[in-house]
Amino acid sequence: MRWPIDADIGELSLNIAHLCMISAALLPIVCAGIAKSGRFGVSPTKGGYDNTDPRAWLARQQGWRARANAAQANSFEALPLFLAGVLVAQQAGARPLVVDGLALAFVALRVLYIACYLVNRDLLRSAAWTLALGCSVALFFAAGW
Repeated sequence: MRWPIDADIGELSLNIAHLCMISAALLPIVCAGIAKSGRFGVSPTKGGYDNTDPRAWLARQQGWRARANAAQANSFEALPLFLAGVLVAQQAGARPLVVDGLALAFVALRVLYIACYLVNRDLLRSAAWTLALGCSVALFFAAGW
């Protein structure tokens, strides 16, 4: 089934689930940008972002910057299972509506997870993490629905 948002690019056909895969892959980069925001152009001696040693600079951060960096790491960790789930579901012939719904739910829950991490809402963050994990796992079984 094709959706109005589906796009043909030569031989490549992108659907909602594919766009969700791209979005999920970009979430860690967004988190890194949030962690570093406002610190570009400030001298590293005054606490500004240090591009010569970015990991050490990030490790020294506290508060929301440290949480944004942690959300970045967790976003990378959640990505492989989600990507594999979408590909397995599509390859197994799962209904596109189911795959797209689970993919959209995963991305929405991951955005909620990141927002909760930034504002330090641990219980809601954990719930969003658990539900997003459930979406990834459900994709592996979606062909049977």
